[in-house]
Parts: sequence; structure tokens; C-alpha cells
Amino acid sequence: MNRIEEKFVELGTQQRAALMPYLPLGYPTVEESQDLIRVIADAGADMIELGVPFSDPLADGPVIQHATQVALKNGVTLAKCLAMARAARDAGVTIPLILMGYANPILRYGIAAFARDAQNAGVDGLIVPDLPPEEAGAFDAATRAHDLALIFLAAPTSTPERLQKIAAATRGFVYLVSVVGVTGARAQLAADLSSFVARVRAITSKPVCVGFGIANAESARQVAQIADGVIVGSALVNKIGNGNAIQAAREFIAELRGAINHKIE
Repeated sequence: MNRIEEKFVELGTQQRAALMPYLPLGYPTVEESQDLIRVIADAGADMIELGVPFSDPLADGPVIQHATQVALKNGVTLAKCLAMARAARDAGVTIPLILMGYANPILRYGIAAFARDAQNAGVDGLIVPDLPPEEAGAFDAATRAHDLALIFLAAPTSTPERLQKIAAATRGFVYLVSVVGVTGARAQLAADLSSFVARVRAITSKPVCVGFGIANAESARQVAQIADGVIVGSALVNKIGNGNAIQAAREFIAELRGAINHKIE
């Protein structure tokens, strides 16, 4: 059982959903990004998605696209992302760390070498938005060999057959994309989100976490009532990109944590 599985067991006993912020590594600066991992953990995050910058982030909207472009200009590479994860562990961060990045940088690094180095860096899971289960054989083998959860995304448009395939392949949790489209905070949650979560719950006992479109504490609270985890990306990136990144992150994560800290009914 790795840290992700242990965390969901712990949250289950507390009857509480996981708060899982997404943090693009290298934004707004490399130094602030490194500090933000610890600050977000201390402020109440249960897990953190660490975004690996990529030049063609097809699943991401303008906020995260901008952040990743800044990170690339700051010289952030996949190897530096692994080093930042290792530094976070050395600084005392103990919650699960999940890398989220696209397939090409990992293929260039070498899948087996990446999985080995990710485990050594203290990483617990991997999300690759442009990796379908049908083409994930080498990723699956390498991550299994190094105790990394390979996590797949399910969309509202996924057919029942595809949801079955995704649920069977994913490890750690199922990542539900709440909207049809790219990342980015939305004014309100999708009207059919509850039925989407119910459709996935009907075919798997694995934890179900929702991301894309969660804008604030109220929408996080609503998602926490129906899902096992709440993933907040663009809304956090907006906060840390406007002024004092450390203070903004600390306050926003504490606000989100307060909103979802109730027990799941």
C-alpha cells in the first residue's frame, strides 16, 4: 500500500474527502514553487498534484498554459521536477505527491528510468492526460515495478464500456473530468456532475476524485459531498500568480480545507 492508498484509508475513517491542489512546478518562480509545496501541505492539502511543464498542454486552459510557459522559461525540466519532489521530501513533506505531465517528456527521459527516479524522489503517482489505457502497457509495467499509482482520466462523454476500461486500469483513484473541455475555473459546476459520479461509482469501488472547473470554496464543498477527492488547479494558479504567492496559497488552501472538512454523508 503506497501513500495514496494509505491516505484514502485514513480519509475513509474520517469520512472526509481529499483536498488535492494542482501546482505547476516552476511557477511563478522555481524558488517560490519549491516553497509552495511545503506551504500547501502545511495549510491542509491531503495530496498534491505536481504539474510538469510541457510546450503543448492539450488538456489545459489558458491559466495553466500560461503558468507552464513561464515554468519552461524558468528552465524547468522533468529532471528538475523530480529534484523538486525529492527536495520537498527532504523538507519534511509527507503527504502523497503525484506528478501530472504529458507523455512526450517521459518517453524522452525513458519510461523505466523515469519510474525508478520518481520512486527514488518520493513520488507516489502519475497522471498522463494524453495517455489512453490502450497504449499504457509500458507505463503500467514500469510504474507497477516502482510502486507508483498510474491514474487515468474519465470524461463525461466516456461511454460505459470506456469507463469500465478506465476504472479497471487506474490505480490510486479515478480522475473524473467534470466538464467537456480544458482545465479552468467555471462559474458553476456541471449540472450532470452528480450523475457522472454515480455512473463511475456503480462500476468501481476505487476512490473517485473530481477535477477541472472547481473555482472556489463553495464549488469545492459541493464536490466533496459526492466525491472522494476535490482537485483544484486553475483557481489556485490564479491566486499565486497575482501578488504574494506564498500568502495567497496558504490562505486559499486553508479556505478550501475549511469548506470540505465536513464528513461525507
